[in-house]
Amino acid sequence: MNSKKMETWSRRKDIISDLPEALICHILSFLSTKEAALTSLLSKKWRYLFAAKPNLDFDDSECSRPELVNQLETNEVHIAFMRFVTRVLASQGDSTIRSFSLKCGHGIYPVFVCRWISNVMLRGISDLDLRVTVDWKNLMMPARVFMSKSLVRLRIETGNGTMIGGMHMEHVFLPKLKTLYLDLITFGFGDGDNYLVKLISACPVLEELVMINLSWDGYWHRSVSSKTLKRLTLRCQDYDQNPDSVTFDTPNLVYFEYSDHVAQKYDIVKFDSLVEASIGLRMTRDQQTLASYGDLVGNATDPLTRICNVQILYLYASTLEALTFCCKPIPVFKKLIHLTVKTHRQAGWESLPALLKKCPSLETLVFEGLHHKKTVKCEDGDGCLCKSSEVDIRSCLSSSPVKVLKILKFGEISFYCDDTEKEKQKQMEQVKYFLETMPKLEQMIVCYNTRIDEDLKSQLERLVPRGASSKCSIQLICDHVLAPVYPYSGVIDYLE
Repeated sequence: MNSKKMETWSRRKDIISDLPEALICHILSFLSTKEAALTSLLSKKWRYLFAAKPNLDFDDSECSRPELVNQLETNEVHIAFMRFVTRVLASQGDSTIRSFSLKCGHGIYPVFVCRWISNVMLRGISDLDLRVTVDWKNLMMPARVFMSKSLVRLRIETGNGTMIGGMHMEHVFLPKLKTLYLDLITFGFGDGDNYLVKLISACPVLEELVMINLSWDGYWHRSVSSKTLKRLTLRCQDYDQNPDSVTFDTPNLVYFEYSDHVAQKYDIVKFDSLVEASIGLRMTRDQQTLASYGDLVGNATDPLTRICNVQILYLYASTLEALTFCCKPIPVFKKLIHLTVKTHRQAGWESLPALLKKCPSLETLVFEGLHHKKTVKCEDGDGCLCKSSEVDIRSCLSSSPVKVLKILKFGEISFYCDDTEKEKQKQMEQVKYFLETMPKLEQMIVCYNTRIDEDLKSQLERLVPRGASSKCSIQLICDHVLAPVYPYSGVIDYLE
């Protein structure tokens, strides 16, 4: 750096240094803790200012960069990280802290993690984000994370079923909590089926709840009741067993994501304000064995009927199977304008014709993949949407109100597919059939996750059916690059 630049930098540093310390700390709060710590090299005045930040974030992956590990042993890197976090918290004393984020894994001692959490929980914290995959052994995460009068947002993600220790649910109290995110957490005492009820009741202003892979012994009753909840995500572990009962009493819920086996019964399902839903209902292996086109093997009609006022709906491939064997009749989705269907090579499309007939306002239909399992219904005149035979199934598609058709992951071939060329050709024929049959289609968007080879190009150029509507256009997205839109006149351009 030449003398002129050094003089300019020195002048700017002096201007900032002359600001009140409270204002400097506020400026530093917009930097990461690592970046703020580097300012301690500027001068003696700046040496400890970074530690007064009201928001702290620590990530041990920053200490695991190859250039650092090459210079120090891995264990020394972890020790340096633990000393750094401990020193920063100690330098702050008991000052109020707004947010604390900790991301660390194996090599970090859990006893230090417990101390850090206990430290910040005593200082009026409002935002706590813990993503720790340390080896807890005989230790447990401090129970006081669920006993805070100041927390507004809480996220705990462990990846290894960490237990929250020393806590009875009667002691849980989170009066200001609005967002709660739990991933792979095990609670230590009491009746597993009552944990969820007591936890939610201890959060009187909760607006968003995300629970993923929670492990509760004997937890076969799902019950969520909250008048304040607006967003709910519940993904239950796959024990291949139907829960005994499910209850959702959430009249103000706007967004709902639910993945679980079909329950034995649904007591209360109240979604008066629901706008968007993502449903992943699935059958057990025993139910799949007993499944026939005559008798139902489960009852998913009630929960689907309760969400029939949604405007946006995402269905997993397993849900298509549940619609076929666990739901009759399929309810009318009179407000649905956007439907996404995830497909799988082990799931058929038998329920799609009946479902599309019950969506009179549908404008956008999205297929996530075009994988399909052939069944006896594929030969039925109105039993499937696949193009597996010469049977005319226009009774469904020819009356479809869909204006926009999107196909994501087009050309993706299953790892277990024996004949990739045949599978590609099937997908080509399916796209062509949609174009030929859907009369109100105005736009088709086809997305690829691989490059288009020359052979695939030539096949796609022959996709445009004769006599198709001139109002329809095709848009191709290849390698995440959006292709221009052209009138549907027999010419498609490509971007590679």
